[in-house]
Amino acid sequence: MNDNFEDITDDGEEENFAELFESYNKGMNEEIQVGDKIQGEIIEIGMDSVFINTGTKIDGVVEKNELVDENGDCNLAKGDILDLYVVSSNESEIRLSKALSGASGHHMLYDAFENKIPVEGKVSATCKGGFHVEIMKKQAFCPLSQMDLKYIKDPEQYVGSTFQFIIKRIEGKGKNIIVSRRDFIELDQKDARNQFLKDLAVGKILNGCVTKLMDFGAFIELFPGIEGMAHISELSWSRTNKPDEVLKEDENVKVKVIGIEHSDSGKNPKIALSVKQVEGDPWESVFEKIKEGDIIKGKVTRCMDFGAFVEIAPGAEGLVHISEMSYTKRVLKSENVVNPGDLISVMIKEIDPEKKRISLSIKDAEGDPWVEASEKYMPGKTFIGIVEKKEKFGLFVSLEPGVTGLLHQSKISKSFDAAKIEKLKPGNKISVTIEDINPRDRRIALIPSDSSDHEDWKGYTEESKSPAGSFGEKLQKALNAKNNKK
Repeated sequence: MNDNFEDITDDGEEENFAELFESYNKGMNEEIQVGDKIQGEIIEIGMDSVFINTGTKIDGVVEKNELVDENGDCNLAKGDILDLYVVSSNESEIRLSKALSGASGHHMLYDAFENKIPVEGKVSATCKGGFHVEIMKKQAFCPLSQMDLKYIKDPEQYVGSTFQFIIKRIEGKGKNIIVSRRDFIELDQKDARNQFLKDLAVGKILNGCVTKLMDFGAFIELFPGIEGMAHISELSWSRTNKPDEVLKEDENVKVKVIGIEHSDSGKNPKIALSVKQVEGDPWESVFEKIKEGDIIKGKVTRCMDFGAFVEIAPGAEGLVHISEMSYTKRVLKSENVVNPGDLISVMIKEIDPEKKRISLSIKDAEGDPWVEASEKYMPGKTFIGIVEKKEKFGLFVSLEPGVTGLLHQSKISKSFDAAKIEKLKPGNKISVTIEDINPRDRRIALIPSDSSDHEDWKGYTEESKSPAGSFGEKLQKALNAKNNKK
């Protein structure tokens, strides 16, 4: 081989070995350093060591016992890809490890600290403000906030488990050590985290996990260490008083990104989320499902002075005005008829898609008692009613719920027992006869059943089986008189 790396092959062709050498070096990572995390392919599995292609001229070596499972088996094969850390490097060998572990001198801990090499540690106990962690036969301290990316509700769940940590501080030849599992997770997921933030955009639908519920909304983890917040108004199209009416902690949920506010300090951006917008606005479909005159079930959400709001579909409310609450009684407050949470029947009175307004009626859903009143309350018929209200000009008498007639004072005086009627109070029963009815204006004029104002009823007494008896007698007399004239 000459200075130009040229040689003659067996078949006489020249080969430029300088180009081959350059090709060999191409793609090799010459800048690999202690503490780097690399992905390497297994090129050979020995008795005690596993050899890794590091992407450089020098192969890496990792102890085989680091790669065995809990049963002591090494279930790896040539060609498998491993994530490992560089713990030492020289011209002939690159030592690799999943993390520093086992007994070692304090100089190895300092190497791990300076080069941010993960160390393996077992959480031995909880303590004030954090955890005791055993690392390389030495006791370290992990603050509570540094054990995980998420809020820790139950510290005891970590005791007895083995994790990988990053050494944040080391003093006194390893006597005082502070470690962070949070830093390791962030370092381990750095590339994936950066890609997640790069792909994050308003309008994107993501899967998340509810980490914490507050009065004002819910915090939802979108990626390890990255949370967004869904305001209570964005949890459901239905009116919500507390987040726990919609979500539970640790629940998996789909969310829509509706806002991103980046930070100049390099911290995670503020991410505004919506749970309800994943499903779309219910008003877009509700008008296709209902029409005026429909009677449907709804849930009372709010009671106001002027009426009650009723949810007829998730997120779609209609209003029952106080005047539409009852045919049977005068309503002064909506709470006298319904309360929030009540499931009631309502009739669709009016629909305004443009303004997203729906007018509802409770009384029409129940039915109008005046519909058949003209047939039921014909003049001359007698009924037992209940005094509903007493006024100077007379008595209002309820004939049935929603149907009330007036017994005027001038009619009371013509009763054979006017004094007794005058003493009646609301709630007392009274026998009355229909004098006149006006269904259109919802008015009924009444007279006492024994009123002298109606000749046909003059002979009525409590002992009479029917007022028709005296009327029949009068009618028979009139017929006889007519025949005698003939």
